[in-house]
Amino acid sequence: MFQGASALSLDAKGRLSVPTRHRDVLSATAAGQLTITKHPHGCLMIFPRPEWEKFRERIGALPMSAQWWKRIFLGNAMDVEIDATGRVLVSPELRAAAGISKESVLLGMGNFFELWDKSTYDAQEAKAMQGDMPDVFKDFSF
Repeated sequence: MFQGASALSLDAKGRLSVPTRHRDVLSATAAGQLTITKHPHGCLMIFPRPEWEKFRERIGALPMSAQWWKRIFLGNAMDVEIDATGRVLVSPELRAAAGISKESVLLGMGNFFELWDKSTYDAQEAKAMQGDMPDVFKDFSF
């Protein structure tokens, strides 16, 4: 279960250093193999390969009316591996799609990660925090 936020910088080649706290789990559960794809909210989704395979099966089973979603998720997916120094290469196409140039935020979202351009994430989070809390949280006590 991945959770928490990490502020990260991509290097000049577009490599992202995976936070140490996640590396051991990713090595043990996915042999360091990840899949990165687009997210409709403007970020990237990073899956450990076994979790990606489950997600890919669910997306693949969608009806033809969801063909564009299949294209977005499956057609843009790229398999990567964590290198010996704990980095993964985020392709130029995916970096451009999410507007990520250097400063980024990696969020643990349970069984996958979201990778955001830092300024985009900060703006989206501020907007969400100023709005009303969704009804799905009405039974939570804060």
